Amino acid sequence: MEPYEEQNLRENNENNEHKTSDVRATTNHWLVVALIILLAVAGYAASYGARQHSLAEQMKQQATANTASVDQLQAQVNTLTAKLNQMTSAQPPAALPAPASASSATADEDSIAPAPAPVASSPAVVATPKPAPAKRAATKRRAAPVDKRYSQLKSQLDAQEKELKDTQDAVAKNRADLEGSISSTRDELNGSIAKTHDELVALEKRGERSYFEFDLSKSKQFQRFGPLTISLRKTDTKHKTYDLAMMVDDNELNKKKVNLYEPIWIHTDSGAQPIQVVVNRIDKDVIHGYVSAPKYKQSELAAVSSSATPPDSGQAQPASQPQQ
Repeated sequence: MEPYEEQNLRENNENNEHKTSDVRATTNHWLVVALIILLAVAGYAASYGARQHSLAEQMKQQATANTASVDQLQAQVNTLTAKLNQMTSAQPPAALPAPASASSATADEDSIAPAPAPVASSPAVVATPKPAPAKRAATKRRAAPVDKRYSQLKSQLDAQEKELKDTQDAVAKNRADLEGSISSTRDELNGSIAKTHDELVALEKRGERSYFEFDLSKSKQFQRFGPLTISLRKTDTKHKTYDLAMMVDDNELNKKKVNLYEPIWIHTDSGAQPIQVVVNRIDKDVIHGYVSAPKYKQSELAAVSSSATPPDSGQAQPASQPQQ
């Protein structure tokens, strides 16, 4: 039993030594890996710090350049301000007191001349105001170009303001005229459109125009209603529109996408007033409406007007004035 136990003990010791060596090898491996990671982090930190330092230097240089630019611009602004102040000080109000000074100097000379003062003091008194006229003349010469430019700018500004006001007045007048014309046209059209049969009868009772009611089906053939020949080509019940073809003075005219109640005005060679077409109901492939035409032609109106004027007097009778 003893040799067997010694052998087991020896094997256990060997196994323990192998495990210990494996643990040491594993520990050394992880230490090497950790050391490599630490070196990599240190290198990255060093490069990052160098890059940040370089960026800080660049920003500092840029800030210095910006400060220099601001200082230069401020110097230019100060120079322009000084020139503007100099031009302002050379304007006419600064030169106005000059004549008063000249007159006062002349008055002083006149008052000093008869005074019984000593001879030695009088030249000193007279010599003092002599340089003033030359200075005033130089001031006037400098102020003259400034006054001229100021006058030119003021005249140009006044002319532009006047032109702008005239343009605004013309635009306002044209707008008012256009609105009035549109209003009157709308009133006239609204008053001459019949949306129902009863309204059409009311228009007929006025006796101003002739009205021809129609029911027109879709077809390529033309049908005549009063003085007009028309043909329905298409209807759109959803959008309440239609397409219409008409024969006017031997010419075919086409109107597309005409809205419900929208009047179509047609001028002919023989008529003094236009012919009107109005559709007040749109069904599938069928429309209902009317044609409105003047009751009298231009030739009939001219004949009535000429017959109402007596040949001897050359003037119309009072009873015939409404016909004219």
